[in-house]
Amino acid sequence: MAYSGLIDDIKTIVNLGIPKRVPVFALSEEFDVKWFNQGTYEEIISSADKLAECSIASAYEFDYDWVWLQVDDCIEFEPLGVGSKGNGNILRATCDYLPADEGTLKSLKMPNPKKDGRMPILLDAISKVRKEFGDNICVCGRTAAPFSSASLLYGIEESLLLMFSDPDLLKKTCDFFIELQFMWGKAQFDAGAHALWVGDCNAMSNLISLKQYSEFAYEPCKQLLERYKDLGVLTFLHASEEKPEYIEKQATIGASALSVGPGIDIGIAKRLTEGKIALIGNLDPLNVLQRATPQKVAEEAKRIMSIGRQNGGYMFNTGEMVPRDTPEENMRAMMVSAKSL
Repeated sequence: MAYSGLIDDIKTIVNLGIPKRVPVFALSEEFDVKWFNQGTYEEIISSADKLAECSIASAYEFDYDWVWLQVDDCIEFEPLGVGSKGNGNILRATCDYLPADEGTLKSLKMPNPKKDGRMPILLDAISKVRKEFGDNICVCGRTAAPFSSASLLYGIEESLLLMFSDPDLLKKTCDFFIELQFMWGKAQFDAGAHALWVGDCNAMSNLISLKQYSEFAYEPCKQLLERYKDLGVLTFLHASEEKPEYIEKQATIGASALSVGPGIDIGIAKRLTEGKIALIGNLDPLNVLQRATPQKVAEEAKRIMSIGRQNGGYMFNTGEMVPRDTPEENMRAMMVSAKSL
């Protein structure tokens, strides 16, 4: 499982080289909590000790090359006054959004990651996982990109409307979130995270045009990624993107690696990104990992790994979150098959 030299392998991949071993990841947190069987998802994420214990145990059990501490999309928005709703095994989602106006923007105050809301829980869990594994596993925290952050503050519909009704407010809100997400990412890096999963799914092609992406989402995300790079933290950008023209644009944004959604063939994604940015992806967690037979899962994992690893610059992963009800034998089949290469 976790091995000496993993972080060096990831850095080689980020530099578009060929590593000694190709890291094998999975967006597995929901699945891991069910397998761990020590409480509901809400109970596990509400305790740094339980979150760390679950993450560590599942990494050992399933041979992940990382620990992905995603938790949910609400952590840094709750201290700003945004509501969140979820219970039991239903992940929290933002709700009760703030008014999309200048008054809201002026009233926002930077949260303190060491004191406010659930932010300290994640920082403590990161520290515990890093203490367990050192540099023999990739400890990955999470932040939202600025455009997606604005949509988690005001709500998706209101944020999209701002592109037409008040583009200046949208841009200034993104500027605020460059600062907030850098602060939040730095706190995780200081706690022991090697990498940050930077989510920008509200800027994907299903929601905005490429022109709108270029005008409103690309530049603030690029600025944030540049600041993370100066900090020394690895960044894995994920918008669950599947359209070639968007992936080509994202390949120039400056992330350490680009994660693509499960709806694009890995060979096409590889051609679009090769020589530009490292690629992460992209086994389908729903139609393959949850619903197919272990044999089919193993075959698909082998196919994706065989194509992705060619000429380096590649890390294996699922293309989206693994459903909690995924059969355990399917997860094992994916990991064993991918690692066989």
